[in-house]
Amino acid sequence: MEAATGNVPSSCDCFVALPPATEGKEVIFGKNSDRPREEVQEVVYFPAAEHAKDSKVECTYIEIDQVEKTHAVILSRPAWLWGAEMGANKHGVCIGNEAVWTIEPLEEKEALLGMDLVRLGLERGSTAKQALDVITSLVELHGQGGNCKESQEAFSYYNTFLIVDRGEAWVLETSGRYWAAQQITEGAKNISNQLTITTEINAEHPDLRNYAQGQGWWDGEREFNFSQVFSLANPPARMEAAKARYSGGCALLHKQEGSINAETIMDILRNKETGICMDSGAFCTTGSMVSILPQDDDLPCVHFFTATPDPSRSVFKPFIFIDDVTPVPMVISPYYGDEDPVRKHPRFQSSRDRRHELYKAHQHAKATMESGQEQGEKLHQTMQSLERQGLQAIKSMLTSGGSFDPEEMADLFFDCVDTEIKFYK
Repeated sequence: MEAATGNVPSSCDCFVALPPATEGKEVIFGKNSDRPREEVQEVVYFPAAEHAKDSKVECTYIEIDQVEKTHAVILSRPAWLWGAEMGANKHGVCIGNEAVWTIEPLEEKEALLGMDLVRLGLERGSTAKQALDVITSLVELHGQGGNCKESQEAFSYYNTFLIVDRGEAWVLETSGRYWAAQQITEGAKNISNQLTITTEINAEHPDLRNYAQGQGWWDGEREFNFSQVFSLANPPARMEAAKARYSGGCALLHKQEGSINAETIMDILRNKETGICMDSGAFCTTGSMVSILPQDDDLPCVHFFTATPDPSRSVFKPFIFIDDVTPVPMVISPYYGDEDPVRKHPRFQSSRDRRHELYKAHQHAKATMESGQEQGEKLHQTMQSLERQGLQAIKSMLTSGGSFDPEEMADLFFDCVDTEIKFYK
């Protein structure tokens, strides 16, 4: 399958900061998901589950073996597919993926999407390293392939991943079924639609170097540099543009190094000057996520989601894993079952309205906020104030030792979404 060369997304950006780059003893994760402008991103919670031995799980395009137990997860995902652009699990693991094109030709057949691998890593890995092992084993077994947007127009890519927990992060970069990974234990790191792993490789496909040498991409003598070996000699314009965005993200991170907190990453995700907050032609930032992962295991991890496009005009709303989480149907898209065009063959012959309640309310409010009128400015300020209040409440909870009312936490995300919708109306 060939990657489309027309209006393809030029970005997604993932960020992580670990002590001593952070303000406190915590790890901060963030991602902007940049997708087709009309695509709706929903935020969905799946509880932990046990599965029958030898059962299967149906991913976006293919069916694979299920494991006996899966972790509770919260996912931000394009509403038409099974996987996710980003998310977290109950054990404090966060994952985001990025599109990348390499010297390895794209696979023709449908296989696992990078977004499927995000969800599978979260459901099956209780640490960042375990999630890394889950993803790499599935890449080796099933490969990557299939259309990555809800359209008859072919659009496919390989993936890089940022996999994070309370203590460390892993950058995983793939090319077909081959991969390399780099461990990050301190400081700040970002990834943006390009290969960044060079000679510092902490884990790799067991046959990676033999394969590269057999293809004539590496002579077996010079130092092995993953990025140099697997990058395209003439990369597409979208990957060239990512270099400037990657540099801009690095600069924004390092400017705040030593004092990075959740607000720092939210501000970076809202930065339009660098292109990190994307609004370009047929594509835009359709969903955003920021997570606080305290290094003290007694404190809860907190995950903020927008569930709406354009973080500069959206509210980050907190979610905390707890038993009996209140369902939030206002950020869940309509379900079409077997009538969904993604399930029928040939695929994507028609489209469906996937807008959820918050998305509809936000689109109307966003137009008001961008109107230049006083009403729009007041609404924007109100939403910023709402977000600040939520952040302050979370900070107070974490600094006071993490004590909270379980019933309030079960309703937390629901209440924030419900309040946002009421303000829009």
